[in-house]
Amino acid sequence: MIDALSGLRRFVSRPGLARGERHARVIAVTAQKGGVGKTTTAVHLAAGLALDSGKKVLLIDMDAQGHVAMSLRQLFAPITQDTLGAILLGKKRDVYEIAQRTRLDGLWIVPSDRELNTTESIMASRIGKELLLRKALEVARTHFDVIVIDCPPNLGSLTVNALVAADLLLVPGDLSLLSLDGIEALLDAMETVRDTLNPGLGLLGLLRTRVDRRNQTVNGAIGDVLTERYGSVLLETEIGVSTDIAKAQLEGCPVFELKKDSRGAQAYRALAAEVTARLAAPAARH
Repeated sequence: MIDALSGLRRFVSRPGLARGERHARVIAVTAQKGGVGKTTTAVHLAAGLALDSGKKVLLIDMDAQGHVAMSLRQLFAPITQDTLGAILLGKKRDVYEIAQRTRLDGLWIVPSDRELNTTESIMASRIGKELLLRKALEVARTHFDVIVIDCPPNLGSLTVNALVAADLLLVPGDLSLLSLDGIEALLDAMETVRDTLNPGLGLLGLLRTRVDRRNQTVNGAIGDVLTERYGSVLLETEIGVSTDIAKAQLEGCPVFELKKDSRGAQAYRALAAEVTARLAAPAARH
């Protein structure tokens, strides 16, 4: 009993992590339909904010597929360290302890943990499981201006953790009926989270992605539905289909580095500028 109490005292009395003077806004990027450019959007939004606004940005990959690190593998050298899963299960205190600097000035990354699916199963038995990420971002928030979270493509515990930790939700979707259905499910989940666990959660906007401008009929029909349903929360920026974006992913760098004047680069720079403007204004709510 004495040994147990001694161990508890050592845990409680551990020196705290140094806090910074910043106040990060946390943006969760999530979609329920695959292939809509969710990870591509998270990667390029984070990189664009770091490049064009001079903000210090942390990009967190909560998707066990690990596509964020694959998309940015030229920008950082992964190091052996504790994982995001270890943070969520309480083996480390804060995400800031495992953030890795990239060679892009202002951009830091927390790569995915391949065991996140197992972590999610373990989390299910924890008291307050929905609050684990929010608690683990307390110090990180003070060291960054923006934190972008790439969520899993589902509404499991990891995504719910991201929504509870976030200030704003960004939803990318292509112009298809299936994507519309996924958007509805996400906004319903957002309302539930806002009513129960995170009343401050706002909707940053809905982003039209993978827009094929050759298909004007379908684009117009789905676009009209989006405008009618969501109005002002529909972002002005559209991300078109771009081979340069696909090539950049293969090269492991943002499209800004591969071909900075391409349509894809211009579109994501426009997104970063629009998000910067929205961050400066009161949070959107749907």
